[in-house]
Formats: sequence, C-alpha cells, structure tokens
Amino acid sequence: MSVSLNAKKNQASTPSTQYDVVVMGAGPYGLSVSAHLMGHGLKVATFGKVNYFWRNHMPDGMLLRSFWWASSLSDPQGKYAIARYYEAHGKTPVDPMPRETFLDYVNWFQKHAVPDVDETYISNIERVDDHYRVTLEDGRVVTSKVVVVAPGLHYYIYSPEDYAHMPKHLVSHQADHATLESFKNKRVAVIGGGQGALETAALLNEQGTKVSVFVRRKVRWLTLQNTKYPAWVRNLRAPKAGMGYGWSNLIQEKYPYSLHSASRARRDDIVDNTHGPAGSHWLRPRIIGQVDLRENTSIAKIEEVDGKVKLTLANGQEEVYDHVILGTGYRPDVKALPMLDENIKDSLQTHRGSPVLNSHFETSVPGLYFVGFSSARSFGPFYRFVVGADAAARRASGAIAKQVVRSR
Repeated sequence: MSVSLNAKKNQASTPSTQYDVVVMGAGPYGLSVSAHLMGHGLKVATFGKVNYFWRNHMPDGMLLRSFWWASSLSDPQGKYAIARYYEAHGKTPVDPMPRETFLDYVNWFQKHAVPDVDETYISNIERVDDHYRVTLEDGRVVTSKVVVVAPGLHYYIYSPEDYAHMPKHLVSHQADHATLESFKNKRVAVIGGGQGALETAALLNEQGTKVSVFVRRKVRWLTLQNTKYPAWVRNLRAPKAGMGYGWSNLIQEKYPYSLHSASRARRDDIVDNTHGPAGSHWLRPRIIGQVDLRENTSIAKIEEVDGKVKLTLANGQEEVYDHVILGTGYRPDVKALPMLDENIKDSLQTHRGSPVLNSHFETSVPGLYFVGFSSARSFGPFYRFVVGADAAARRASGAIAKQVVRSR
C-alpha cells in the first residue's frame, strides 16, 4: 500500500510539459503526421531518432522497391514533397531510388516541415484519467490529450522460433546489418524469398560472398508492364500505382480508406497475399544465374558445429555455412512494445498482433492512435509503404484536431 501511494506522489510531483499531441516516431509516418498536426495549429511534441530504422537497419547499397514519386512524405501544402526536394537540389529522379537519396530527402523534409524533433526515446506511455503521461528516457515527463504511435520496424523484427537457440554471431536477421562488409569472402545462407532477403543476397554476392538462398516456395517476381502493347493498352491492363502495377494497387491508392469497411477476413487475405513476399523486377537479374537459389526448399534442422552453422534440409541433405541471415521480415506485436504501460496493453484490442483501429486510426483506448505498418490489418497493405503516409496523416490529424478542440 505504501509503495503505491509513494509512486503516485512521485508522479504528481514530477514537473511536466503539456502538449496537445505527442507523436512517437520520426520515420516517414511519424514526421508526416506531425507536419499535418502542426498545420492544424496544435502544440505537438515529436520524439524519436529521425529515420532511425532506414539508417541503421538497412544495408548500404539498398534500393527502394517503391517508385521515387511514391516515396514522398506529406505536409499540408505539399511544400516538401519529394519532387520539390529534387528541384531544390538540382537532381534528376531515378528508379529505383538509392537508400542514401531517401535518407537525405527525409532529413531535408524534417528540417523544413518538423524542425523541432526531440531525438530522446520514450520509455513509458501511461493513460491517467483523460490524458496521457509520457516519460522520456532522460527522466523528463510530458502530458498530452492524444498520443500517435508510429513505431519503427525494428520493434517488429520476426525471427522464427526454429532459429532462436542459435547464437547471434552465427544467425542474425537482415535488419541487424547496416553494412554487410563483415561477410566478404565467407559462405552465407539467406532464408526467405521477399524483397529484403533477395536484395541482401544480391548485395552479398556483389561484394564477393558465396551465397545460397533458401525459399520454401517459388519466388514471386514483380513484373513490368508488357512493352509489346501500346502505352494506352498497358495502362488499361495494368495501370501504374504507388505500390506497383495493377488495378488493385491503383484502387487502394485512389480510395485509401475503403478497405477499412471490408470484412476482417477480406482484409487479412489482401494483406497476406497481394503484397506478400516478392522481389522487384530490377532485382531478378542480380539473383537469377548469380546466386545459388534454392526454391521449394525447407530447412529441417539448424545447429552449431565447430563454430559454423550446419543446415539439414528437408530432403536430408546437410550443408555448412559461416553465417545464416534470416530474411523473414516483420510482424506487428503492439502488446510487446516496451513503452506502452500495462494499463494500456490490457485495454488495447488487437488482431494478429496489430491494433484494431477505427476509421480515423484510433485504437480501442481513447486518444491513442497508430499509423504506418501497425495499421495494415485495419486499412490494408497500402500503409506498409511510404506512399500511404499522406492518407494516414490527413485522416488521423483531422480527427485528432477535432478531438483536441472538443476537449479544451
């Protein structure tokens, strides 16, 4: 009893700064939402290291899967869209866009659209009565009526349990490497058939690593429009959209909130199957005939033998590698986010690890919003891509502005 009372007394006596909204995350979605919230005249605090995931968990030499024009962050007037960045720097857009160009663009956007990002991490988000109490890692406390959570993918790294017993120096995830130089002249196995796994394999091969790629099924390659047809026919058959070619992609882009009203089963099917593991067309010639690609091949067992990794395949064949990289992607698990207080986690309604969101990106906990990758189960795969940042920022910021004004 005395411990609880003392804790409340300490909380009450800690000086705090009050904001209308706290935004957790300074990647494409967090920055876009912050820009729009400020455009509504709200007092906003944005916390997080700018573009941390893209800078520290993606390797040098990586190219973006999205078209350059679909990699734009969003501000209310569109003053800092990516086309403006190219104009301001006298650069010519190219596809695919290098990671380094995207990092420079995001820094430029942040400097102009959200200049006051605080790069301190949030250690705790707690709901107290009708507001949120946010504690920072340096001990500062801020309060707000609303919190928007835009966590980086490093919180959602997925490594199958089958590999959990292996030491990190022998088995790692693709997101563990901002550079692949340590694997030069070594033998490495990459597990997975998505863009991240395949591009990691290509980069390894091109630096002199001997690479084998293991994929449980056939690799699905994203294709270009068929140039045998006139342009108008190609556009009619498979129009160009931010997520790629095809009517399904274009419809999601033109009507970015429409899937929210679909059944949960329908949304799950689209999220799981329409933009699941696949490789870009420009990546294909860097893989086919260049690396040892094992399609329709499963790993039955993995173990450490004499400081190396021994893989036993489903057909009984055994192979030894210096290292294994898991290209197994990301899976949301919001209740595992370390900064969310237990009182929030207990009240947070989820589905397959993702928050269940209303039509304005708000969770079952009033005033708590999620945007970006976390929102795909509620709104569709469009929000797994940077291109979805504009729609999310406009819809969420509009609802938040009304909510804050009502509470004043």
